[in-house]
Amino acid sequence: MAYAVIQTGGKQFRVSSGDIVEVPSLEAEVDSTVEFEVLLKSDGETTFVGSPVVEGTKVEATVISHGRGPKVIVFKKKRRKQYKKKHGHRQNYTAVRIDSI
Repeated sequence: MAYAVIQTGGKQFRVSSGDIVEVPSLEAEVDSTVEFEVLLKSDGETTFVGSPVVEGTKVEATVISHGRGPKVIVFKKKRRKQYKKKHGHRQNYTAVRIDSI
């Protein structure tokens, strides 16, 4: 089974053809095609590791949708000091379908 490790948004993802991956938000329209850097590529038998990227290899993906992740609550408290602070955060993401490696 062929797979690749790509990098986008400061994070790394292990992907195969047909996978749907939620990556950090991209500036791309829905149904457009994007390409990612390939850090590692494997065809099941041999593995190619880039330094830092594998030359001549690219991963093409189609943007499916944009969305927001679940809410994460950040709660800070200092006991006996009457200090409490509650803050929420939702991370933006882009869902992409991997077309080819």
